[in-house]
Amino acid sequence: MQIKETTQTSQRVLIAGCGDIGIHLALRLSRQGHKVYGLRRNINQLPEAIHGISADLGDLSQLSQLRSLPAIDMLVYCVAASQRDEAGYRQAYVQGLANLQEVLAEQPVKRILFVSSSAVYHQNDDSWVDETSPTAPPRFNGQVMLEAEQQVLNHSIPGTVVRFSGIYGPGRSHLLSQVYQGKGYSAEPAQFSNRIHRDDCSGVLAHLINLELQGEPLEDIYLASDDYPSGLHEVSHWLAKEMGVEITEEAAPAAVAVRSALTGAYMPVVIGLNIRISGQVIKT
Repeated sequence: MQIKETTQTSQRVLIAGCGDIGIHLALRLSRQGHKVYGLRRNINQLPEAIHGISADLGDLSQLSQLRSLPAIDMLVYCVAASQRDEAGYRQAYVQGLANLQEVLAEQPVKRILFVSSSAVYHQNDDSWVDETSPTAPPRFNGQVMLEAEQQVLNHSIPGTVVRFSGIYGPGRSHLLSQVYQGKGYSAEPAQFSNRIHRDDCSGVLAHLINLELQGEPLEDIYLASDDYPSGLHEVSHWLAKEMGVEITEEAAPAAVAVRSALTGAYMPVVIGLNIRISGQVIKT
């Protein structure tokens, strides 16, 4: 994914949940001359270019320190849930966001960029989806994400949602580990893999920040993913060839029973949606 970088007059950017993507975004923005604040529980590992703020987004009292900051121009909400259940997702994406919106309500924030996920989609038929496609996620992660998206878009501070597909890169080696063990995916039923590299994620966010600071209009929602969705069968076999290993075991993607948001009936849903993501709007 090729995103053009531009430089702007120095602005103040707050990155809430300054983890892997947030750090790379912060360093990119710092090189462009912006002053970047990184908010996370533990700031010991933040590079010197990032002004660390130690706080828990779930604790409103800890966020009060933000009121003493110089005026924040842009907020990037880029958190990861500490618990992989509905309560953890709600705490991270809904309550944490609400707390930050409350604290920054009097700041002249130009825009919130909210990092979301393609989990908000429900399609499972290898169809193409874009920013206008219906969303009725069958699992709690997508449902909570969708609720948080609306929280961003309906707030007094202007907001833009960025839905990333599956993120890969350093530290995200689940598929590589599987293939190294000789495990791949069967050709049927087919399942497409939609992915985006961590560095492209930070590039997309930096691009949107600079467009906003240039006064360019932003869409409410963007999808960001690599250009060519590929079948997991094809991907796993290509990786095996590159790694010099042999696929000795093929399995269909795992499925779970979930209640349909449309009909209320339980249905088997493959973990990892079988869709093809179009990320063309972000490039226009």
